[in-house]
This record gives sequence, structure tokens and C-alpha cells, in this order.
Amino acid sequence: MKTRLLLLLCLLGCALPLAAQTPGAVQNGGTESLVIGPGDLLHVQFYDTPELEQHPRVNDAGAAPLLFLGPVMLTGKTPGEAATLIEGLMVSRNFMSHPQVVVSIDQYATQEVTVSGEVGKPGSLLLTTPRPLLDVLALAGGLTSIADRRIMIQHRGASTPTSYVVANDPASQLGGGLMIYPGDVIVVARVGIVYILGDVGRPGGYPLSSNHEHVTLLQALSNAGSTNKTAVISGVKLMRKSGDSYVEVPLHLSRIEKGKEPDPLLLADDVVIVPFSYLKYFVLNGAGIAASVGSAVIVTH
Repeated sequence: MKTRLLLLLCLLGCALPLAAQTPGAVQNGGTESLVIGPGDLLHVQFYDTPELEQHPRVNDAGAAPLLFLGPVMLTGKTPGEAATLIEGLMVSRNFMSHPQVVVSIDQYATQEVTVSGEVGKPGSLLLTTPRPLLDVLALAGGLTSIADRRIMIQHRGASTPTSYVVANDPASQLGGGLMIYPGDVIVVARVGIVYILGDVGRPGGYPLSSNHEHVTLLQALSNAGSTNKTAVISGVKLMRKSGDSYVEVPLHLSRIEKGKEPDPLLLADDVVIVPFSYLKYFVLNGAGIAASVGSAVIVTH
């Protein structure tokens, strides 16, 4: 009994390092997101049968030529799925009774990653091994100040893109993140813009992003230099896009500032209008206006 237990432990100890050599595995959930494609150079290993180790290259039709099996269609499969398929074929054709196969990708046919949109240096990057998304973004010059932090990644061979949020929290980013593989495409869109117009310190358009990935009315007004003393607080209004036109959303800025009403979140293309009070302007700047009138040239005909 002890002899059998020791033998089992030895077999497990040998098998674990072999399985760890598969590079396509993603740590989150233990799943693989990289699939085999035409032109890839594979590394196929058979546990306890080193003479069957081989390095086939996938042809344009998607098949890899394997010893004893001939061409096997592997395009679109993950390394793990390919290993399972090869094991099944070896058993069904009576070559092996209990094969243990490990498939990894030694060389990718497409060794470029395309990064487009709001990055410092958009274009193609040479990538020979999988790397974290943050590394690839750094190679592309990093995100611009108006980049949307929700990034879209189209993995090579995947039918649908993957959405990933690059948070501002450095601790969460240093802990890992999405892996990028050769042949992937990364798209960084421009973040939505909100417009603060009227009697504020710095009217204009402001990116819809913050440390919490959203912006409230009070945050946006603060970014715009806050309302001026001549502003009509009771007349502040929010215009929100609805189709091809805008609709007015009621606001009570005074109550919001006092915490009596929630601070509303702003959406892309929102327009906040802060009206101007001519009466307040006249009272606050009466001396300047009188001086200007006194020194003005009277034009007669």
C-alpha cells in the first residue's frame, strides 16, 4: 500500500511541472482565451513517452501534422482543447490506452498587436509572448487624458470582443489584469464629454471621467471653476440628448449643494447651462460701468 502511494505521489509530482508549461492559461478562472491559428508553431508532449514529442506547424487549412495521426484540425481550439482532442484520437485509433498530452504554442504566426484610439502612440506593436494589458498600453504610450477607461479587446480567433475597465486604483491594476496575445486588437475609445456653459469660471467641454469612472453635476461644475457671483442659481438647467434633440431635466442646484437632493450623474453629451444675471452684474460692477460711461466718446452726426 505504501509503495503504491509513493508511486502515485511521484507521478503527480512529475505531471504537474509538465502541465504548467502550457502558456495559454489565464489565471482568472483557469480558462484559456488564446486559440490556435494557422501558421502557429506548436509544441506537443506526451507524458512518459518523450520520443513522441514534436513541433508541428499549423498549415493554412488549420491542420497540424502529427506523428501517427496525420493532419489534425486544431485551428480555433485552445491548447487544452487540442490536447484533449489528440488524446481521444490516440485512444480511438488504438495507439495508446491512457495518453496524457500537453499542447503549447511555441511561436505565433501573427506577432503584432494593434492598439488604436486614445493612446499616446497608436499603431502595431511586436509581441512574441502574452503580456498584461497594462504593459501593452504602456508600450503604446499610455492612455490620453480623454481616453475611455472601458477598453475593448478583440482576441485573435474570438467571435466577440472583451470589455475591460482600466481603473484608477493602482492596487487593483498591479494585482494582475487581462492578458494580451499576439494577433489581438485593442480599441481605446474617446470618453464622453459634458458641456458646462454660461456663467461659470471656465465654460467648455469636460471629459466624463473621474477616479470613480463617472462625474456628478457638482464635480462637473467644480471642474468648470464653479458658478460665478453673477450666476442665476435658480435658473441652472440640464439639457440631455434624446435622439436628435435635447430635453430639459429639472435641477435644483441650491438644494443639491445643501445635500437636500442627490447629486445627479451626468451622461455623455449632457449640457449644463448656468444663466447670467444682468442685474447682479450691474450691482457688482457699477463703478466700472460708470467710469466707462464717463470716459466714453459721444458720437454725433
